[in-house]
Order: sequence, then structure tokens, then C-alpha cells
Amino acid sequence: MNVIEVENLSKIFGKNPKQALKLLDEGYSKDEILEKTGNTVGVNRASFEVKSGEIFVIMGLSGSGKSTLVRLINRLIEPTEGTIMIGDQNLSKADKKTLREIRRKKLGMVFQNFALFPHRTILENAEFGLEIQGESKENRSKKAKEALEMVGLGGYFNQYPNQLSGGMQQRVGLARALANDPDVLLMDEAFSALDPLIRKDMQDELIELQSTMRRTILFITHDLNEALRLGDRIALMRDGEIVQIGSPEDILVNPANDYVEKFVEDVDRSKVLTAQHIMQRPEIVNIENHGPRVALEAMRKEGISGVYVVDSNRQLKGYVHASDASESAKKDIRKLDDILKVNVPTVKKDTPMSEIFNIIHDAPIPVAVVEDGRLLGIIVRGSVIAALSEDGEVNMNE
Repeated sequence: MNVIEVENLSKIFGKNPKQALKLLDEGYSKDEILEKTGNTVGVNRASFEVKSGEIFVIMGLSGSGKSTLVRLINRLIEPTEGTIMIGDQNLSKADKKTLREIRRKKLGMVFQNFALFPHRTILENAEFGLEIQGESKENRSKKAKEALEMVGLGGYFNQYPNQLSGGMQQRVGLARALANDPDVLLMDEAFSALDPLIRKDMQDELIELQSTMRRTILFITHDLNEALRLGDRIALMRDGEIVQIGSPEDILVNPANDYVEKFVEDVDRSKVLTAQHIMQRPEIVNIENHGPRVALEAMRKEGISGVYVVDSNRQLKGYVHASDASESAKKDIRKLDDILKVNVPTVKKDTPMSEIFNIIHDAPIPVAVVEDGRLLGIIVRGSVIAALSEDGEVNMNE
């Protein structure tokens, strides 16, 4: 289900936006429109949707339009044209009263500069959004404490912002947004002001929180590595226009144009690509129906020295070597149970390649990719090398 739907959204800054829109239709660039009309194209016909429970990252360099876009979505900036839907409500057509209610109850905002009140305690800061909504002191205190506990600040209720580090202050800002229980969390360069180590800690914190709370998050950043690390999907912007939308793997492996390709060329692919991206179809036998002879025939046909064994529900049972299957066949053993090796190397489908290296280096057999015990695929050394090569092919001379 889509929580946010944006269609044909544009923002022109200047005195003659209709003229600028006409020039956009005619194919003029942002710089040409500025020269001809004096108008600045902030966002150019952006269309995308954000699914329930996903982190959707909007990223781009300075001047790309990403911060303008997020301000259009909560209408801190009025759009020139286009539609913004939050659930079943059309935010782009909402009157001031309705807009105020949507902002209070459906949208939570986490800012780059923390935006905490220095004269209020951490608990009072976390309560602020609920106070604006008219919640009773008892209820807002309860919800704010729960949110602060969630971000690891349970022991800091009575502290003041100046008594906390930058990372801790940003956690307060996150707790304040979470306490409102919004449908959508807007995070505009939320970690950009933090030191690199603290920034990574906050990214880890968000990933951990998201694994349990499954919020719908629109995250704005100029940092490609941050986008690749956090995003379920990424929208890459240039000159006010969205040039590509896709998963981190899509952006990295299938760049839409030369600009995106140049943008991602220095990324460490091992930290982005996952087991799911490089796994291959496994050759398998069924422990309930097959014996050593069937296993040997499958190995002979595929030119391999072993096969994975599953049950009728594709639940992984183990691995059988050719030598063990051959010996069992000679002894007329009909079942695989006695030669089944159950201690096999496994990873999950979202395990990054950087974590697979050591596993596959020491593994005598292909690594199994499993989800809830079900065999999805296998990873061999060659597929890891191929995925890391720029063109996706293994160079056997290296």
C-alpha cells in the first residue's frame, strides 16, 4: 500500500512560473530557463510513491532539489503544480485547517539542526508535538517516555539539550517525531551535522529501529553511501528532476544514464550488493524421494561435486558430497540420511557481500542462501568476483 503518492510535482521560484513550465515542456534546461526568464526550477515534474513501512531516500548534490521536494511534501513550500497524496488525503489541495491537522497527526519531522528548546528538559522536548495536539500531561508524558526509551535515552528524561552530545540531541529529535505516532516520518539531512562516527551510530540506530517499528520514512541526504545503506529504494535527483528510482542494487548495477554511472563509480560495491543479488539457482535433490544414485546423476549432469538436499517444502536439510554418494550407491544404500552433512555455510538473502567474503573463503562448498529455513539459492566464489568487477564478468587473467 502506498502511503505517499506524488504526481507531476513542480516548483518554480520567480515571477512567471507558467512561462517556465512552458519552457520545461519544450525541453529547455534549468540553466536556460533561468537565463531566459529569471525563474529558478526547484523541482521538475517529480512523480513517485512511497510504500508503507519502507525507507525511501531522496538524494542528490547541493542544488538538486531534494530539500525543496521534501518541503513541498509537507507544504512548507507551495507547489507550482502537481499532486501530493498522504494516504487518502490530497495535501496539495488541503485548506489551512486540514493542512495543520495533517502535519500534526500524519507527518513527523526530524531536522538537521535538532531544533530542540534549550529551556525544556529532554522529556519536555519529546512531549512538544503531543502538547501542541492538546494531549493530556499524563498521556504525552507516557508516550514521550516510551519514544525516548526506544531511542536509548531512558535515563535522560530530566537532562537539558546542552548536557547531551550532538548524537544524543538528534535522538531526542527522533523521539519527538516518533512520540506523535505519525504515518510518515520526514528526515531532512537528519544526520548531516554529526561527526562521521556518531553519524554511523545514528544510521545503525535507525536501521535497528526500523527492523521493529516499520515506519514509512522519507529520508533526504546528499551522501550516496548513506542513501545506499539506509534506503529500501532511492530517488536520485539532478537539477530538480528525478533521474532514477530504484533499489540500492538497481542504482549501482543498472545506472539509468551517464550521470548516475559517474555518480556511483567510486562506491564500494561489496557493501551494497547482497547475497540475493549474486546467488545462483541451486542443483537440489529431495530427501523424501531421492537417494544416493539420483544425487550422483544430478551431479554428473551438472558437472559438480555435491548437491544441496531439501524436503518437499524446500526446507534445507544439508549437503551431499559425490564421494559419499558414490560409496553409498556401491553398498546399495537407498537413503541420503546417513551421508547428509548438516553443518553447511548459510547466509540470508540481504547479507551484504562484505560479510560473505570470509564465509565463502573458508567454505569447502557453495554457500546456501536461506530464508526461514528455505533454500533460495547458492553462492559460489566466481559469482562474488563477477559481481565486484565493473562489467559483471570474471577476468580469469587476474
